[in-house]
Amino acid sequence: MKAAIFGKNYNEEFTNSLIDFFTIIHKFGFEILIYEPYYKFIKSFSNYDPQPSDIFNDALNKEDGVDILFSIGGDGTFLESVTFVRDLEIPIAGINSGRLGFLANISQEDIPVALNAIIKGNYKIEDRTLLEINSYKQVFENFNYALNEITVQKRDSGSMITIKVFVNGEFVNTYWADGLILSTPTGSTAYSLSLGGPIVVPGSRNFILTPIAPHNLTVRPIVVPDNTEISIEVAGRTENYLLSADYRSEIVEKNTKLLIKAANFSVKTIRIENTNFYDTIREKLSWGLDKRN
Repeated sequence: MKAAIFGKNYNEEFTNSLIDFFTIIHKFGFEILIYEPYYKFIKSFSNYDPQPSDIFNDALNKEDGVDILFSIGGDGTFLESVTFVRDLEIPIAGINSGRLGFLANISQEDIPVALNAIIKGNYKIEDRTLLEINSYKQVFENFNYALNEITVQKRDSGSMITIKVFVNGEFVNTYWADGLILSTPTGSTAYSLSLGGPIVVPGSRNFILTPIAPHNLTVRPIVVPDNTEISIEVAGRTENYLLSADYRSEIVEKNTKLLIKAANFSVKTIRIENTNFYDTIREKLSWGLDKRN
């Protein structure tokens, strides 16, 4: 089996877990490719050489022959790893080097068990919907997709922006707010959740529109089918606004029309058997916890 490994800087406390990870995958006979900046960091920070067969810096391709990508870090690292896999249908396994993770859901303590399950095929592949964003002036040219959310928001602390939203050409609302989030089910536990958006189970065929600090208190998040095309137009006193796709952002001129829809490919994530989304939200969010019980 050939594995690509992508990661970011980590704390000293994670060093032993990382060395255990490489020891196990070498034991299982993995051929490994490592993201070059991560490889250099491991050698300098931990004085350890994971001995990859090759390195990579850009998006993977079919000729690399990668069977699985391990994302080592947090959910932000996982989101960035998607830009290396793109539409190759390479499944991604997220190993959490910190504390809280929905996408990076394999904890340090579970690394041996998870790797053993992957080798034996005791896991499931979950397809995660991506958002595709387009405009007459191309945005995010290298990869105009988002796994969590696409966000439009004002750039400064001045006046709010006006955001008109249409679904399949039908007018939905004009939001007078600091911004608007369009989230996938995967992203429902991220930025959208912190603003009062609903938790949506992955695999649900929906998108969530969540306003950021709306001026009208009657405006609430709304869920729409993911087989629709969503059109967004932003106006305001300033000449531009901030457009974000997961961890990437661009400055866009006001009155730029954005067209957003579901991508024609999905991201494949690995879920180890005997774990599920409901377990995750109970553990990570203390969901439903009642100290009286």
